[in-house]
Amino acid sequence: MQQNDSIATIAEHERRLAAALDRIGKGVDRLAQAAARPAPRATQPATAEVAQLREALEAEKATNAQLTERLKALRERDGSARRDTEARIEAMTRQLDVQGLELGRMKKTTIQLRDTLRAMTDAAVAATPEPHLINKAMLTELEALRAIRQTEIAEMDEILAALAPLAEEAAPDA
Repeated sequence: MQQNDSIATIAEHERRLAAALDRIGKGVDRLAQAAARPAPRATQPATAEVAQLREALEAEKATNAQLTERLKALRERDGSARRDTEARIEAMTRQLDVQGLELGRMKKTTIQLRDTLRAMTDAAVAATPEPHLINKAMLTELEALRAIRQTEIAEMDEILAALAPLAEEAAPDA
């Protein structure tokens, strides 16, 4: 928002400078035409006025050049901020993709665990304990724990990625 105000302010200054330069140019033209006509009075005051107008014109041109440079710097800074934002969006999109994969893995593991527990419950109801079901349930539970851990790692990566720019901003202040 501040950049837009700065750009608008600079644009307003440029417009005013252009109008001032136009008025100065017209004044110089009138003086040149007046100097071309024979003047009934002395020409020295008109020459001094032309010199003053030319100095004012040069000062306005210098100011206009400075404002043009400031506008160029603002536009470059705006482009840099836009590129930074796009890079952050891309990084967050990758993190979301990783989290989506981990969530899918957790769903799959949860389904396997549910199926194994159902089979164990059925075996318990039939009063025939089957050791391979116990092993399968433990392996599925272990896989579920791994999936949870991977999800937590992905979340931590996301948090660290969000904190990294803040740490970089704070580093020069420290």
